[in-house]
Amino acid sequence: MQKALFPGYTVGPDAYEDIVNICPAYGKRAAIIGGKNALAAAEDKIRQAVEGSGIEIIGTFWYGGEASRENMDMLRPQVAEADMIFAVGGGKAIDTCKVLSHETNRPFFTFPTIASTCAACTSLGIVYHPDGSLREYSFSKIPPNHIFINTEIIANAPVRYLWAGMGDTMAKHYECTISSRNDIPAHSDAMGIALSSMCAEPIVRWGWQAMEDCRRHRITPELTEIIEAIIISTGFVSNFVQVDYTTGMAHAMYNGFTILPSTEENHHLHGEVVSYGILVMLTADKQYEERDRLLRFNKSIGLPTCLADIHARPEDLPAVTEKALAGIDVRVWPYPVTQQMLIDAVMELEQAQP
Repeated sequence: MQKALFPGYTVGPDAYEDIVNICPAYGKRAAIIGGKNALAAAEDKIRQAVEGSGIEIIGTFWYGGEASRENMDMLRPQVAEADMIFAVGGGKAIDTCKVLSHETNRPFFTFPTIASTCAACTSLGIVYHPDGSLREYSFSKIPPNHIFINTEIIANAPVRYLWAGMGDTMAKHYECTISSRNDIPAHSDAMGIALSSMCAEPIVRWGWQAMEDCRRHRITPELTEIIEAIIISTGFVSNFVQVDYTTGMAHAMYNGFTILPSTEENHHLHGEVVSYGILVMLTADKQYEERDRLLRFNKSIGLPTCLADIHARPEDLPAVTEKALAGIDVRVWPYPVTQQMLIDAVMELEQAQP
C-alpha cells in the first residue's frame, strides 16, 4: 500500500484568522508550544484569533531550546489534556512538537514564525542531543494538519533566518536529482523530483530582493514567493519523495559539522551550513558550472563558500566527514561516497573561490 498525506496551508498577514475555520474539527483544547521569541511574536495573535471559536488554549509552553528527547519527555505531561498541539516557531521547536504529536497520537498545526526550514510542512522530524549534535531522524508519514504562515511575523523576524532558509531550500533540488539519478522513480517520487526545481530557481531569481524586503519589514510578492518556496515547495517535495531522496550529501556535511563546538558557538544556522554543503556536493559530483553559479549567488547574499565562513579548518575534516557518513544521508547515492571523496571536494572548493 502507498499513502501520501499533505497539509493544507494558509498564507498572508491575516493567516491566523483561518484557525477558526480549520481547527475546531480536531478538538476543543489546544496546547501552544514554541520558542521564546516565537511565542512573543505569535501567541497573542493566536489567542485573539481563537476567541469565541470554542477552542480553549490550555497553556503555553516553551519547547526547551533543543529538539531533544529530554525536552519531548518534559512536555508530555503538559499536553496530556490537549486535543491538539499548536507548534510555534522555527525548525527545532516545530520538530519537537511534531515528534511529540506523532508519539502521543495528537493532530498538530504549525505556525512558523521564521522561514528557515521546511519543518513546518513535513512529516519527518529531526532529533538532537542536548548539546546540539544529531541524534536521530524520526520517521512518520503524518505531516501537520494545516500550516498557518503569517507573513507579517516572518517579515519582522531577523533576516538571517530567511537567508539560511534559502540555503536549505536549494539543497532539496540538488539532493533529489542526484540521489535518484540511477533509479526509475515511482509516481510519488517522480512528482517530488519534478517539483524540486521550485526549490532552486525562485531562490536564485528572487532571493536577493526578498532579503532586502525582509530587512525593511515589507511584505512583497518577492518575499512571499521565497517564504512559500522555503516552507511549502520544499516541504511538499519532502512529503512526496522517499526519505532517501529527501536528503543527501549537503545534509550529510551539515550533520558532520554539528560535531564541531565552533558550529554552535558561532550560532551557524542549519540552512547556512547546508548551503555550503551544496557547493561541496556539486564539486564532488563534478557539476562545476552549476557549482560556480551557486557560488556566485552565495557570495552575493553572504552565504558561506569556504571553510572559514563556517569557522572550520582543514584539520577538522577527518572527524567531520566521519560523522557525515555515519548517518543515512548518502545511503542511496549514484556512486559510493567516501571520506576521502568529501575531503577532496572540500579542498577543491577552497581553490575555486572567485
